[in-house]
Amino acid sequence: MDTFKLVRPEHLNHYGYLFGGFLLKWVDEIAWIAASRDYPGCRFVTVAMNSVEFHKGVHQGTVLRFSSHEHQRGRTSVQYAVSAFADDLESGREEPIFSTCVTFVHLDGEGNKTPLPEGTD
Repeated sequence: MDTFKLVRPEHLNHYGYLFGGFLLKWVDEIAWIAASRDYPGCRFVTVAMNSVEFHKGVHQGTVLRFSSHEHQRGRTSVQYAVSAFADDLESGREEPIFSTCVTFVHLDGEGNKTPLPEGTD
């Protein structure tokens, strides 16, 4: 699933670059949406993000493309790989800026881990 975001002034840190917290929020949200679409009716919460390393600074006006897909499935959890790319709208090229895997656990109505439904592959 591809999603796009425009980096606006309110997303910048005091040095004029994208604040990492916004990028992490977007990555978590995009992975959660992908999981929720792939597993309708499941209640997911984030339990882990495997690594956080920013490869390149991002400036205001940059269009970011996020690509996400299911990476691994467990009994009660599922992991989604998310990659972020900075688009250069003038050249049409893009550069990788970030990638990680986000792990979600499926919860029942009481907040306890519960197995993922069968047949959602």
